[in-house]
Amino acid sequence: MRLAFLGTPEMAVPALRALVAAGHEIVLVVTRADRRRGRGSGLTPSPVKAAALELGLPVTHEIDDLLAIGADRRPELGVVVAYGRIIKPHVLDALPMINVHFSLLPRWRGAAPVERALLAGDVETGVCIMAVEEGLDTGPVFARQAVPIAATTTADELRGVLVEVGTALLVDVLSRPLPEPVVQSGQPTYAEKIAPGELELDWHRSAVELDRWIRVGGAWTTFRDKRLKVHAGTPTTEPGRPGFLAADGATVGTGDGSLRLGVVQPEGKAAMSWADFANGAHPTPGERFGPPPRRAPHTASESPNC
Repeated sequence: MRLAFLGTPEMAVPALRALVAAGHEIVLVVTRADRRRGRGSGLTPSPVKAAALELGLPVTHEIDDLLAIGADRRPELGVVVAYGRIIKPHVLDALPMINVHFSLLPRWRGAAPVERALLAGDVETGVCIMAVEEGLDTGPVFARQAVPIAATTTADELRGVLVEVGTALLVDVLSRPLPEPVVQSGQPTYAEKIAPGELELDWHRSAVELDRWIRVGGAWTTFRDKRLKVHAGTPTTEPGRPGFLAADGATVGTGDGSLRLGVVQPEGKAAMSWADFANGAHPTPGERFGPPPRRAPHTASESPNC
């Protein structure tokens, strides 16, 4: 087929390469504009743009360029994989599109389906090849495949499996005429983008919940007034005082159970085991992680006399 490809991050690159390898003609690749990384550095292309240029494919940052392609070269279908931008109705009216969505729709429509499935404790997620509509991930589904989520799976690991499954499913769907899509059924849930503030560990949550946030990636707390990233930990049922280091020197109490710290990363340093960190920092049982509790405001009766 003659295809347009719309994508941006690294997780979209395998699909682009697989479509080319399967013999499809990629008429145009649409991706985000180059970005500057770091002060004084040059512009950096998106991973999809870098791959497209390597493959000798034409690239644009403007989606309306799809509408300017001549009739003899016009794509039959647009393929969307983690494009990251809303596709406007006038483009969809001109070119039908399918999307590789990394969840079992209608569960986890939206920007962060992998992370939200993990945070919710879902035991499975999957991939859907769906028609793109004006609504947020509301289109009917051409094909789907479930993927299990283990109790120790990280978001990076899950994302890698989903990309592999989704790429194979996409190539299979496009190897023949598109089947009749099935309208989504069931109660929708929405996967909002992870806000930076959500990644700060709240030690009054349960150990199981905190472990999920750690497995999403980027979780952090504070220790001795400095940020400490937590890359790995193990939830336990041992009771503990939320946010305080236990007597074993490696476990922090939570709202329900405790979390044994595995891999941490102090500010300005590389990731290391908790044992290595402890050898240098010498934490003592009873030390606090996270911000100190806020003091209640003075009441009028508690205010000093003027």
